[in-house]
Amino acid sequence: FSDCPPLDVICVPGGPGQIALMSDSETLCFLRRQAEQAQFITSVCTGSLVLGAAGLLRGYRATSHWSSRDQLALLGAEPVDARVVRDRNRLTGAGVTSGIDFALTLVAELRGHDVAQSIQLQIEYDPEPPFNAGSPHSALPEQVEAARAQMADFIAVRRRATELAARNLAQNKA
Repeated sequence: FSDCPPLDVICVPGGPGQIALMSDSETLCFLRRQAEQAQFITSVCTGSLVLGAAGLLRGYRATSHWSSRDQLALLGAEPVDARVVRDRNRLTGAGVTSGIDFALTLVAELRGHDVAQSIQLQIEYDPEPPFNAGSPHSALPEQVEAARAQMADFIAVRRRATELAARNLAQNKA
């Protein structure tokens, strides 16, 4: 972190490793420091919880994986149920596959719509999911409940990490 030059774009990924980062003061300080001059502060999936833990989403609309999106409110963000959310210079993507939508949106912001559309064509991003079960809105209720049950223990661990990060933010704000 000490050798990192100023970044134009910060992108924090999600996944299981994000839980430890939410209490890693070195990482959170790095993100805050870099955010001071970054053109875009971004995340995919639960990386938004790390941005939130750093205090970088207070007062911003943001998204995350559907199973943890509500936790953004604990960190001062306004959770939004969308695949990609842009609020000023914050750009957040929801779950894993929305990362492609997020990336194309960011490229459009940085290099224009023509470049983003060219990339979309080159990677042949023309989704036709084999099933209509890709979100809690389209999946059958019993599928959503089964997924929630399968993830419950992990989501509980993530929630505890988010609650701790929220307490740390509150203490540092005072």
